[in-house]
Amino acid sequence: MPVSVHYVLTVLIWGLTWTAIRMQIESVAVDISVFYRFVMAAAVALGGLAVLRRLPRFSAKQHGWLLLQGVTLYSVNFLLIYRAAENMTSGLLAVVFSLAALFNAFNGRVFMGIRPSSRVYPAVALGVTGVALLFWHDLQVGNATTGALLFAAAGTFWFSLGNMVSLKVRAAEIPLFAGNAWAMFYGALVLGVWCLLNGATWVLPTGAEFWGATVFLAIPGSIIAFFSYITVIRELGADKAGYATVLFPVVALSVSTWLEGFVWSGTALTGAALAILGNWVLFGRRTRHDTGRQTSQTSVRFKGSA
Repeated sequence: MPVSVHYVLTVLIWGLTWTAIRMQIESVAVDISVFYRFVMAAAVALGGLAVLRRLPRFSAKQHGWLLLQGVTLYSVNFLLIYRAAENMTSGLLAVVFSLAALFNAFNGRVFMGIRPSSRVYPAVALGVTGVALLFWHDLQVGNATTGALLFAAAGTFWFSLGNMVSLKVRAAEIPLFAGNAWAMFYGALVLGVWCLLNGATWVLPTGAEFWGATVFLAIPGSIIAFFSYITVIRELGADKAGYATVLFPVVALSVSTWLEGFVWSGTALTGAALAILGNWVLFGRRTRHDTGRQTSQTSVRFKGSA
């Protein structure tokens, strides 16, 4: 499947998860909701591999990388982001999270020795401005606490570290689907321990809406979307893959237009246009210099990740 299809799938599915998350957390505390999501995702993925007899064995070192991926991509980052959401508007949270591409460029340079594409910075500037305009009303009326802003920034940074770990997982020669399945298992384990230590109230909802949302978040939202997203990281680099966090709010608001009657103002339309323009700046036709540079970067990425 072309990497462009994986990129589009990531943006579309994660854009739809916003609605599913709202439906899920109406019945159960946030931490428990995320726990159920990744328990289901891990059970479906690992169970499917076991039934097909395609569940590989990994060494202790490989499991160590998968545990780290579970901690960074499938547990702690969600806890931090959801904590932030308790004391800030979804619009401001979307603006902070859209900085993931910038964090990826920084972390890739610091931890992996990967020089980011020169297109990343103007693209992110356009994208973050676009997301801010998309949620301009939220930004005007919503006051965020300092703690909420720190949680949002920490959650985004932690998510970015998970992007770096996914490159290390590839360098450890771990198959993507099986590796993700185990990482989600470890993420669910971390979430379960956190819920126990935090004294969370364990509730098992019976409503069809909750379980429908959980199934969507676990299978398309986690198994499929993260498989596609990490594929984009591996093929194009984490700095470019991170731009998906700019585009999926556009999808989320488009869905909101249909489900919740969101009205597109001139400011919001301008924001969407800027986000899409940033995507064009990042992925538009490459010059000969850009193509050579990307080939060099890919070589550095996997030499440095071995």
